[in-house]
Amino acid sequence: MPSVKEAPPVLAPRRKTRKIKVGSVEVGGDAHVSVQSMTTTKTTDIGATLQQIAELTAAGCDIVRVACPSADDAEALPIIAKKSTIPVIADIHFQPRYVFAAIKGGCAAVRVNPGNIRKFDDQVKEIAQAAKDHGTSIRIGVNAGSLDPRLLKKYGAATPEALVESAVWEASLFEEHDFHDFKISVKHHDPVVMVKAYEMLAERGDWPLHLGVTEAGPAFQGTIKSAVAFGALLSKGIGDTIRVSLSAPPVEEVKVGIQILQSLNLRPKKLEIVSCPSCGRAQVDVYKLAEEVTEGLKDVTVPLRVAVMGCVVNGPGEAREADLGVASGNGKGQIFVKGEVISTVPESEIVPTLIAEAQRIAERMEAEGEASGAPSVTVS
Repeated sequence: MPSVKEAPPVLAPRRKTRKIKVGSVEVGGDAHVSVQSMTTTKTTDIGATLQQIAELTAAGCDIVRVACPSADDAEALPIIAKKSTIPVIADIHFQPRYVFAAIKGGCAAVRVNPGNIRKFDDQVKEIAQAAKDHGTSIRIGVNAGSLDPRLLKKYGAATPEALVESAVWEASLFEEHDFHDFKISVKHHDPVVMVKAYEMLAERGDWPLHLGVTEAGPAFQGTIKSAVAFGALLSKGIGDTIRVSLSAPPVEEVKVGIQILQSLNLRPKKLEIVSCPSCGRAQVDVYKLAEEVTEGLKDVTVPLRVAVMGCVVNGPGEAREADLGVASGNGKGQIFVKGEVISTVPESEIVPTLIAEAQRIAERMEAEGEASGAPSVTVS
């Protein structure tokens, strides 16, 4: 395992894109890949929306998007944008006047969907000027489900070519008015179509790209689809900010997004639990043991690798390679710290012993200035 001070290896260098700012968060260029989510509360319920934003922030979310389907929602934006601890993006569909309301209301960015905003192309000049005046960035969000009818007729479906043509056209309109503070997304529910679209788009310009599989589905299905699509693109250096779309609480989107980035060494790791999948050799309940250790260490704030192993075949080796580990069997567990056996304890004492040792290691790392990383848990 590399030292926490060493830069971990990545599959490919990041694609060179222009850098923009979404409030205090940089996107593109040499900035880290940021994680976004979207609130599920009614935007008009300011208290509930801010509470959910606080929960997302605590989970590691970098940027949050809020819906703005009505005038009442638009009126709530200035308060939410001011009180949120992370940058707020207003999500605008259908009504162009809400774009201007969000910009004037202090939102860090506005997501616009050219396919369903009335006469959007005719108002790009005014939108670009307002965004310039207020230091607001834009996301051009092209979606398969709301593609311009003319492109659907031309291509017969929301193909990668259709998505890219729409995005490049809209980008050119903003650039005609000397506005460059925008990022682009070309979302589709099919990961294969989505990946092809982003690959094509990446070849057309240096715009920062927001990755997303739209309507990805329930938690399990959506996690798989997002991981496959994001992994395919990020492993080639494509992607500057991501949002995992799940039919699940938004905090779960953030957890999955962070885990995807950590798995590709694109985000510093916090806690990593390495646990065996269990088999006929296991002499302990590995599932229960891993869950209890994960729960007990959920507040760990340093990059720490913990191995929870259930037999004597792979157990000692994995436990020895981790910062902290246990190899279990015959009603007891060997506790390893930095490759050395420090004690052998009864099965009933494995969890409290691991938690106590993890806290001791964490305190030492914090004292030595090694506490870094973003919050997440990996179970392998």
